[in-house]
Amino acid sequence: MEPKKVAIVGAGVSGLAASKFTLSKGFIPIVFEARGAIGGVWTETLQTTALQTPKEMYRFSDFPWPKSVTEEFPKYNQVLDYLKSYADHFGLMKHIRFNTKVMSIDCEGCSDEEIDRWTLWGGSGEAFGERRKWRLNVVDARTNDPLEEIVVDFVILCIGRFSDVPNIPEFPPNGGPEAFKSGKVLHSLQYSAMDFDTASKLIKDKQVTVVGLQKSALDLAMECANANGPKNPCTLLFRTAHWNLPDHHPWGIPLTFLYMSRFAELLIHKPGESFLLYLLAVILSPIRWLFAKIVETYATRKHGLAKYGMVPTHGFLQDISSCLLASLPEKFYEKVDEGSIILKKSQSFCFCEDGIMIEGETKPIRSDLVILATGFRGDQKLKQIFTSATFRDCMTFNDSVIPLYRQCIHPRIPQLAVIGFTESPSNLFTSELRCRWVAEFLDGTFKLPSIKEMEKDIANWEKSLTYYSGPFAKRACLAIVHIWYSDLLCKDMGWNPMRKKGLFANLFVPHGPSDYATP
Repeated sequence: MEPKKVAIVGAGVSGLAASKFTLSKGFIPIVFEARGAIGGVWTETLQTTALQTPKEMYRFSDFPWPKSVTEEFPKYNQVLDYLKSYADHFGLMKHIRFNTKVMSIDCEGCSDEEIDRWTLWGGSGEAFGERRKWRLNVVDARTNDPLEEIVVDFVILCIGRFSDVPNIPEFPPNGGPEAFKSGKVLHSLQYSAMDFDTASKLIKDKQVTVVGLQKSALDLAMECANANGPKNPCTLLFRTAHWNLPDHHPWGIPLTFLYMSRFAELLIHKPGESFLLYLLAVILSPIRWLFAKIVETYATRKHGLAKYGMVPTHGFLQDISSCLLASLPEKFYEKVDEGSIILKKSQSFCFCEDGIMIEGETKPIRSDLVILATGFRGDQKLKQIFTSATFRDCMTFNDSVIPLYRQCIHPRIPQLAVIGFTESPSNLFTSELRCRWVAEFLDGTFKLPSIKEMEKDIANWEKSLTYYSGPFAKRACLAIVHIWYSDLLCKDMGWNPMRKKGLFANLFVPHGPSDYATP
């Protein structure tokens, strides 16, 4: 029998893992990458960008970092070298079609009437249908010229949620970027796409305002502060202060011991938990509170956050359960003290001729350049790739959790998986484990439950993942349940979910990628 063809859209970390595992199962992976190199978001970064997750947590399970990389948080170029080494080691490059963009995908043999009658995914609960295929409309990403249409048996979308489609805030009438006559407005996406020399010249000797307070915004503010100093300070405009950490060792305790062990997950409620586990989370809630206070007091005192008006009004648990943590750039508050960075908090803002107006101030923040580090609309990118209006409706998100079973499979879209749209403490590792799960599913290791059961499971996960996030439940995050989630994938694949030797290690030692290298 001729091997099944699997289209993989994107050659970032998820796409590389997907190609490796589908190849290992005897399928033919065809990887489409719109850029000219592998690496996804790592190919377009700021010059100062580095990992904000320790490298031992950001790695493939069976491919350690080289010994030559001694930094705990490698820089962007070291990450790219690591990904290239992985692709070379497993022979993945020959399966990648660079500068090739998938404009749309269409399912042949998928009628709305048939889908409505299904009780099992694809009608059978299995990976492949007898008559159904996916047709991909592909263009040359450099010229936009159409290329041949590709027909495959299965599609894995690894297009990522942190690229391509910028999230632009809504503004009042006549208060948008068009009102800013004396300067220029960019999204961080556009700035990151520039070569380093062009970007440096753009911000040099400019009054720059950066909007946002996550990783890109913090790095941008530091880049501007280093370039211009107090003479032309960078204004960092944000809505809400978050628990951005000075390091990952509060009071000398590794953060992984507080939040990435099975014991830590006993302290919180989990989707599908038994009554005993529910009761245990209630009883142990004082320890959960204590762990959060350890981090909060450390972050507050380490940099004197009260002095800068940067003490969040919410708890650390809300931030970590929403994946809204960012590591502070080194010497960030020193730049604030010297006047190279000015912190401004406002719930809303609008543009005027000379810059930006914020709440409570009568004079504008005068700016030559405004950079919106306001995130991305990955949901729109995911919806727009489908030609079917029915499938676009299936991918209509609410404010939080993407409607995917095991964060991979939509119950009503056959022969397709989505990887990388749910965050975790290590996006690389979590995507790798999902790719392995999908490959095992394609190989017939297990079948999916009924559509009704999958939809019920999705609803349970949505409720659970938003329980601790409060007002920040706007994206799915597995940070405080990543072991619980990994256990489910392991059980589906027939693996023993207990990944360490001995009860003590399984309960108290943090779990990381290397624990999942083999079944």
